[in-house]
Amino acid sequence: MTKTRRYKCLACGNLTRFDVIRTERVREFHHFTTGGELEIEDAETLEETIESSICRWCESSKDVVEI
Repeated sequence: MTKTRRYKCLACGNLTRFDVIRTERVREFHHFTTGGELEIEDAETLEETIESSICRWCESSKDVVEI
């Protein structure tokens, strides 16, 4: 994720617990060792979409805002 997001629930004041569903499209450099182990050496986020954010305290989704 390229950007750190903070959320706040306007319904109950929660600042710490949210269920976030997001879709991410990335470009990664995959480096396989001669033993077949994968190491991802470089990752670039091309696109990110937040589908929903739900407060874990009061279960509101319409009152969660990004701060």
